Amino acid sequence: MNYGIIAAGEGSRLVEEGVAYPKPLVPLGGRPMIGRLIDIFIENGAERIGVIVNEQMTEVRDFLYDLRDRIPVTLDIVVKSTPSSMHSFYEVAHLLEGHGRFIATTVDTIFHEEDFRKYVEAYASAPEGIDGMMALTRYIDDEKPLYVEVGPDGFITAFLDRPEREATFVSGGIYGLDSSAVGVLDSCMERGVSRMRNFQRELITAGLGIKGYDMGKIIDVDHAGDIRKAEEFIK
Repeated sequence: MNYGIIAAGEGSRLVEEGVAYPKPLVPLGGRPMIGRLIDIFIENGAERIGVIVNEQMTEVRDFLYDLRDRIPVTLDIVVKSTPSSMHSFYEVAHLLEGHGRFIATTVDTIFHEEDFRKYVEAYASAPEGIDGMMALTRYIDDEKPLYVEVGPDGFITAFLDRPEREATFVSGGIYGLDSSAVGVLDSCMERGVSRMRNFQRELITAGLGIKGYDMGKIIDVDHAGDIRKAEEFIK
C-alpha cells in the first residue's frame, strides 16, 4: 500500500494559542505527530509515502529530510505552499499516481492504530470494482463536519454540509483512492473546483464506486486543548 500525508497547513490556531511546535511536530505519546503517522504506515506495509509541507515549515522539512535516510521505504517530499487542502492533496496524489491504490490523510487526523490496520486490510482486499474507500466516524470533532450518506450496499451516495436524510457518519479525513480518482481531481483543478469536500462530491457525480468504512472514533488536533485529548485517546 502507498500512503500520503497532507501537512501543508499553517497551524495558525495552535500558534495563536501558544503551542511552540509546528503542527506536524507536536508530540503525541513521545512522537512527533507526523513521525507517528509514518511509523504507522510502515507497520502497515508502506511501499511509498508522499508528503507535502509548506515552505514556511523549515523544521518539518528538515525533520523529513533527515528521516528519509533512516526508514526502509521511499519517502517523497514536496515543499510547497498551497491555497487549500485540495491543492495539497493534488500534489500528494500525483506523487503516488501510477503506484496502485493509496491512502492519504491530513497530518492531524488521530486514530487508534488497530482500527487503522483493519481499515487498511479492508481496502487492500477490496475487489477491483471498488474505486475507493473512505474512513468514516460517528464521532463529530470538527467545527464544520462533512456528513456522509451511505447506502445499504456500503457505497457512499452523498457528501453533505448538514446532517440530512440518512447521513449518520462524518468524514474521518482518511481517503483511500486509486488512479481513477486522480483523473477526477485533475478535472476539478482545471475547472477551479475548490475544497476537499467538493472534490469528494465530484467523485460520486463521476460515478466512482466509493465505499464507506466505519473506523470508530477519529479526532483532529486543531486547538491547543486537542493535544491532551489526543494523547489520552491514543493511550
